[in-house]
Amino acid sequence: MNAPISQGELSLEPHFIDPPAAQRLYQTLLDELCWQQPQIRMFGRQVSIPRLQCFQGDPGIHYRYSGLALQTEPWHPLINNLRRRIEALSQQSFNTVLINYYRNGQDSMGWHSDDEPELGKNPVIASLSLGQSRRFLLRHRYDNSIARQEHLLNSGSLLIMSGQLQHYWHHSVPKTSRPLEGRINLTFRHTLNPDIQME
Repeated sequence: MNAPISQGELSLEPHFIDPPAAQRLYQTLLDELCWQQPQIRMFGRQVSIPRLQCFQGDPGIHYRYSGLALQTEPWHPLINNLRRRIEALSQQSFNTVLINYYRNGQDSMGWHSDDEPELGKNPVIASLSLGQSRRFLLRHRYDNSIARQEHLLNSGSLLIMSGQLQHYWHHSVPKTSRPLEGRINLTFRHTLNPDIQME
């Protein structure tokens, strides 16, 4: 379904993968991926990101942000199959995927936009959720009078952000004190210029 949003496009497929298959995929990726918890530079000091991650894609693609350099690892066969399915649905091509593992409710993603130069002018970001449902929030970057949006991303759901959304909106996965199980989120994107440094 398409969600109304000012100055951007957002579509949600709540049952892209059925729950039993999503749970099997979650467990397989949890067991087989090489998870890391890198450090980034914030406010002049090195801090560990509040989640685990890995970065996969076509050979030779890399980028840098906040002092962190990511180099693609080879596609996991199951993730590559997912990429093909999502490309067919979205009519877009993707050559990288950033995979985040939120171990519990204290793992999070702060407010940000996926607007790095190598993602292009109006990037398409396809976000697949597996495991624990988590809140996904959006707030307008410039107009506080526009109401925030909230979506509950369930296991197997596919969220696609496109158009000018990254120019005008921030999004986040907030912390919570509630006891939550793990969630894996795969964000597929197309990298235009892998050699551009991101600040």
